[in-house]
Amino acid sequence: MKVEERTCTGGGKASGIWRWAGVRKLSCGGWEISTQDVNFSIAKPNCIDRCGNVSIPFPFGTTEDCYLSKSFFVTCNDTHYDPPKAFLRNSAINITSISLEGQLRVLQFIARDCYYPNGTSLHSNNPRITIPNMTVNNTANKFTVVGCDTRGFVSGKRANRNYTTGCSSLCASEEDLVNGSCSGVGCCQTSIPKNVWRVQMSLGSFHQYKNYDNRRSTWVFNSCSYAFVVEETSFSFSPSNLSLLSNVTRLPMVLDWAIGNGTCEDAKKNLSSYACKSENSECLKPNNGDGYRCNCLKGYRGNPYLLDGCQDIDECQDPSLNDCEKDRCVNTVGNFQCVCPKGYQGKGKTDGQGCVRIRGESITLKLVAGIAIGVSVLLLASCLRLSAKRLWAQNESNIEEMESLLSVELNSFSSVEGNSKGIVFDSMRNDIILPMGGVR
Repeated sequence: MKVEERTCTGGGKASGIWRWAGVRKLSCGGWEISTQDVNFSIAKPNCIDRCGNVSIPFPFGTTEDCYLSKSFFVTCNDTHYDPPKAFLRNSAINITSISLEGQLRVLQFIARDCYYPNGTSLHSNNPRITIPNMTVNNTANKFTVVGCDTRGFVSGKRANRNYTTGCSSLCASEEDLVNGSCSGVGCCQTSIPKNVWRVQMSLGSFHQYKNYDNRRSTWVFNSCSYAFVVEETSFSFSPSNLSLLSNVTRLPMVLDWAIGNGTCEDAKKNLSSYACKSENSECLKPNNGDGYRCNCLKGYRGNPYLLDGCQDIDECQDPSLNDCEKDRCVNTVGNFQCVCPKGYQGKGKTDGQGCVRIRGESITLKLVAGIAIGVSVLLLASCLRLSAKRLWAQNESNIEEMESLLSVELNSFSSVEGNSKGIVFDSMRNDIILPMGGVR
């Protein structure tokens, strides 16, 4: 699968696929997507891996031979929508993204309760969502109520027990409302409990938006109440919500999914049904709900539910994945190393433990080079002396002249650091002193 331009949920363009497919990320509607080419499969062989703008990784699939179980069946409706839209199983729950980190993003209906000026009901609805084998994410979502004469409730099932929670929102005038504030004046929020798999929302009014005790009715600027379970990062209260929400039917909500309802230990007892197929994967217990999830080990990426799904990440290709100095990173299987070149020492990292030139080695190399040059000169002089002696040995009178010519004093080699000490070399007749300490 290659990177291509996709439309982000909520508008806008971005390049890439969802975060589980790569390591270089770009924000897209609250989720991260990859801008890196992908060289591994996310779906089973010969299976559709996307529906419209939604990528569909295994264990999800659009046909029986492409999903793990019916809990992961996705209906791709390309008959009534262009581009096609994905729906969970055979329901009206519209999927907008699937993450292999165990989240499913969907659009859920909002509740509303509207009144005529005389306090009679104009419109009211109480939407609900039931998602067996999945749960409503209790940290990413908030139950939110908007209105100035409003009480809202959310109830349903968590595990095998019933639950109910809610909050109230009041205000006397538009001047009371504050952008971004959802603390009970025009807007209120409360958390969703863990392990919730059924949600139903309902609304009520304290005064049906009528005049009460001769006060000015809030109906003049707000005649409806709204309630919804929404992904917290996707909603920020604004006074305009009192009117604009009348044109909104759905808002994003995050669901958690997992494999089965047993533990990792139980699942590993039957390897044929164990879902973590990649040898570079691990089994994790989800934070919300039963079952287990699979994850690629650190240093790997991909789809842990496929046999060859988790592949090595080259951390050296992405500076955000390694802490090495430039050109000091070496990729290894499942990891990386920071290395220093020959003649340097250190850890090669950017945290003050970089590569430093080895000073002693530099001096030693210069010394060895200097000695080598000195030895070469000495050998040359010795050879000349022998040759001359052979030529002039028969004539005793030449001996004196030869000694004069060959007794040239060798100049000291230049010293790099301070005064030099000497090493004595034995020549054929004379002792020649070579300087030490930085000769070159």
